Amino acid sequence: MKLIAVLFALVASTCDLLAAQPSPKPNIVFILADDLGYGDLGCYGAKDIHTPRLDRLAREGVRFTQFYSNGPECSPTRTAFLTGRYQQRVGGLECAIGIGGVGRYDDAARLAAQHQLGLPATELTLSRLLHDAGYATAITGKWHLGYEEQFAPSRHGFDHAFYALGGGMDYFHHVEDPPDYAPVLRINGKPVKRPGYATDLFADEAVRWLREHTTRDAKRPFFLYVPFTAPHSPFQAPDEEQPAPLPADSERWKQSKAPPRVYAAMIERMDNAIGKLLDTLDELGAAKNTLVIFASDNGGTASARPCGLRGIKGTTFEGGIRVPCFARWPGILPVGVERAEPALTFDLTTSIARAAGVTPPRPFDGVDVLGAIARSEPLPSRPLFWRGRRGERTWRAVREGTLKYVSQANGLRVEEFFFDLALDSGEQKNLLTERANDTVRLKQTLAAWEADVRPQR
Repeated sequence: MKLIAVLFALVASTCDLLAAQPSPKPNIVFILADDLGYGDLGCYGAKDIHTPRLDRLAREGVRFTQFYSNGPECSPTRTAFLTGRYQQRVGGLECAIGIGGVGRYDDAARLAAQHQLGLPATELTLSRLLHDAGYATAITGKWHLGYEEQFAPSRHGFDHAFYALGGGMDYFHHVEDPPDYAPVLRINGKPVKRPGYATDLFADEAVRWLREHTTRDAKRPFFLYVPFTAPHSPFQAPDEEQPAPLPADSERWKQSKAPPRVYAAMIERMDNAIGKLLDTLDELGAAKNTLVIFASDNGGTASARPCGLRGIKGTTFEGGIRVPCFARWPGILPVGVERAEPALTFDLTTSIARAAGVTPPRPFDGVDVLGAIARSEPLPSRPLFWRGRRGERTWRAVREGTLKYVSQANGLRVEEFFFDLALDSGEQKNLLTERANDTVRLKQTLAAWEADVRPQR
């Protein structure tokens, strides 16, 4: 009987000890740059932009060399990341939402007239899944998935949200493009005024939230989404504060008009801000159990550094959709590894959900690329698709293996391209005639995908 009593005491003691331990589920930090070009970081070849913290993060994990954003603009990619599916399935979000909630192509304009242009709260999102699985959730940065309260981050499972409503925002005065100059900084859905440079404010709030969360509920894992506005226009270096917002006629609002040194300073300040966030994870003892991912929402603008890729933001050439991406997960992902297989933003969604032990009630379109890398397996091979719309123009693309078909339709005029990226990563030689059979096959594959992702609203 004494032995049984001792055993019971040991079991009870062990249970108490396990209950006191932090959750084995990993913390997750997803950092997203805005309009960062493929060649805008040191670890991707930039010579005049110094990004030591991001370069180190890339060295400490896995760096992708053929990673793609789901869309050639920001709102589409953000939609795909949060839903884990092609953004076309939602409807109205194949283009960046215009200032104040304007729809920039027919379907988006229709939804805007119905006050439905944004990411509906009925959509299943990664943030909601993680929240319901016990994660503390926060966003500090750019939202751009709907201006109305019904689309706010709080409707998608974020416990805490400090964010810019839309696209370009004056970095010091936190208003959108002229002539509106509408204040767009929010905290948990309410307008807020805070002095400071936007990049610093988003990082400081992320750090503050992390410290508060650790003090309040250290056992609970966290999901922190940090979508910076840098280096999106308006182009303002951190030492360029003025008494009033940039005037309407300033060239700094134009995405292709960044002074090279200002553009570099914006990225370098983002690198510094990310360094603060990474240092905080170390100080709090959380880094060892935290998956940190960095990516860009689309390719660079004409202000980005040359990288040898054709096209810019808004196109489905490589320069419009190929982006920097790397991930660090101590003890799980290999260190100092490069992977050249193609992957998409929503693959990160699937990877995060699997890492957190969350199974979505409906399938994601992405695949668990980080899990495959952790197991030293090749990434699954599948065709990848893009479609972006703005006004009368529609860009499409499909990549299968090293082959890629691209089309640009503007009204009734259509231009078509076919490339073998293994031989021509810069997409300079159009093989449309030489590879006629492959062109027909990829066009049929693209058409079948478009039918499959047709939205329901």
